[in-house]
Amino acid sequence: MNMNFNKIAAAFLIAGIAVVGAGVASEEIFKDHHAKENAAKRAYVIADGVPIDTGSSTEPAKKVIEPVSALLAAADPAAGQAVAKKCATCHDFTKGGPNKIGPNLWEIVGNKHGHAAGFAYSEVIASMKEPWGYEELNKFFAAPKEYAPGTKMNFLGLPKVADRAALIAYLRTLSDSPVPLPAAQ
Repeated sequence: MNMNFNKIAAAFLIAGIAVVGAGVASEEIFKDHHAKENAAKRAYVIADGVPIDTGSSTEPAKKVIEPVSALLAAADPAAGQAVAKKCATCHDFTKGGPNKIGPNLWEIVGNKHGHAAGFAYSEVIASMKEPWGYEELNKFFAAPKEYAPGTKMNFLGLPKVADRAALIAYLRTLSDSPVPLPAAQ
């Protein structure tokens, strides 16, 4: 019985080594081909209707994030509360409410990045010293992992600037003394 087990184990081990070896060999053989192919491709971001060349497609293009400050005065907090329903699985919004998978968001606007006591923030968020201003929240909500590489938040972001403005307008209301809106420009 022991001899048969050893033969079977050896067969699996040899097969595994062959598969890994074939993968490494094919990577080496086709390395130059893929490098030339990727160098020929370019990535573009559209900003104000104008394409911006970001280089080869092997370098991820950063999102161009529209500023939100000018939209906040007209943004509808009730619409933002509807957008916030996407966040309610992981975040609580009530004063004195609990931290969930994510921190409680009461009084987030204008507060420090690691504002919720007792919440285990990712190192990148905990190390940020500036407050959650309107544009910081906008950038985070647009692309969390781009704004804070290494964040624990597994949310792809809100692509529409109007949704982000409405959400931020709603979050601004979650305070005993809301942060003033930015001056109109």
